[in-house]
Amino acid sequence: MISASVEKWGVFETSLEGPSSGNPYRDVELDALFIQKSREIRVPGFYDGDGVYRIRFMPDTEGEWTYRTRSNCAELDGQSGAFQVGPAGAANHGPVRVRDKFHFAHADGTPFLSFGTTCYAWTHQPLEMQAQTLETLKQARFNKIRMGVFPKDYPYNTNEPLHRCFETGADGSQDFDRFNPAHFRHFERQVAALCDLGIEADIILFHPYDRWGYSDMSAEQDYRYVAYLAARLSAYRNVWWALANEYDFLLDTKPMEQWDRYFHILEENDPYQHLRSIHNGEATMNFNHRKPWVTHVCIQNPDVKRTQEWRDAYGKPVVNDEPEYEGDIVQSWGNLSAQELVHRFWLTVTRGGYAGHGETYSHPDDLIWWAKGGELRGEAWKRIGFLRDLLEKDDVTGLDPLGKFGSFPWTRVSGASDGRTRYIYLGEHQPIVWSTGLPTEGDDYEVDIIDTWNMTVTPARKVEAPIPHPTRHGSIVRGGKADAAFGVELPGQPYLALRVRRSR
Repeated sequence: MISASVEKWGVFETSLEGPSSGNPYRDVELDALFIQKSREIRVPGFYDGDGVYRIRFMPDTEGEWTYRTRSNCAELDGQSGAFQVGPAGAANHGPVRVRDKFHFAHADGTPFLSFGTTCYAWTHQPLEMQAQTLETLKQARFNKIRMGVFPKDYPYNTNEPLHRCFETGADGSQDFDRFNPAHFRHFERQVAALCDLGIEADIILFHPYDRWGYSDMSAEQDYRYVAYLAARLSAYRNVWWALANEYDFLLDTKPMEQWDRYFHILEENDPYQHLRSIHNGEATMNFNHRKPWVTHVCIQNPDVKRTQEWRDAYGKPVVNDEPEYEGDIVQSWGNLSAQELVHRFWLTVTRGGYAGHGETYSHPDDLIWWAKGGELRGEAWKRIGFLRDLLEKDDVTGLDPLGKFGSFPWTRVSGASDGRTRYIYLGEHQPIVWSTGLPTEGDDYEVDIIDTWNMTVTPARKVEAPIPHPTRHGSIVRGGKADAAFGVELPGQPYLALRVRRSR
């Protein structure tokens, strides 16, 4: 009998009544086999408090599915059911995967160009502020957000969290062997709210900024926590796994082999194999992202010109989630100008990677976006949205550098899905002419000048009198059509980019 229906890449959930005595988090084992024809997928279950157990499944094909539970508890073992899966909704493109080695796409093939932001502890703030964060995200153009499961104890973020992450023991301390369902229910509701906005939740499992003891749990407790998260959250299509923020600051309590074990637990308990990575603290302590269980490079480094170097070194997509932040706080990493952060975004993207935004403007009540969410007060986010819109309108599936580091202009990139488009970012350079030309002879080109700060795209305008190139003769144009040996007259100001497209 069909008991429910769900869309493709939606969440099917079944709940079961079971024992609440003892410690169900440790004592009860539960999973289910989800079956469609000859295909079987193992899905772990979890205890949600008050004698309720849940199993969540994200179907990736349409049609009828059945399931059968397995447990060491007789009350939970051998339960079965069936449900129908229909087509995905218009805004549902499925989970994000690696595509074409250095890039991302949703499961249905829709390109995913990562334009992320950071709000470490937004789900631990008062509910009114969390609602404000979601409202802000509706207006901004970010499609990924970094967020921690655990609260954070750090300057600008010292308030008590909304919930404790574990149940309180008889002595008043948290019992790291018993998860607090109220916390995890709230956290997953916010993951689902982000999904409704089309935003990926880049979920940080561990970090060193802690006064509650979460970073000092035993290895066994850590392993159980990672498996519990996988069981609760994997069925949400917008989940990414970030094992840590600044993992190397935790190496005194969590040795390197333990980090690999976390990856393996996710592999074993996340049936959908969501994206997995890990984030460094010191620039010299990059994780070995070549390991096969790491899907992409997650890094923090202000030297964004090295993006192409990291691509070559690791052979995977590069996401620099912390190229430093726009703001005015005393810490050097948190007082970039908005223009500098936008510049670093363009440099990262045109060198073939993806960048992350953060905003750290001082506030008398420490209401800082990077820490708590709320409101955006800076200017970079608008220009970052402009860049995203520009690439998506051009059907860009990913940018791959063509030039070598140090060349002028620094980089030329290929992007549009039809192979006809090039972007050249001039950055802080301010030449009065760009005359490098393009390699394909016999084609006509259309040229636009992009002002990355003022968010303008100036159509091409032909120049009547040619300007000589130092090594090549050809017509210089301010936009318009020209053959492969052409140049572009520029206004002599920094932070410009060129978009060059073959005439259609």
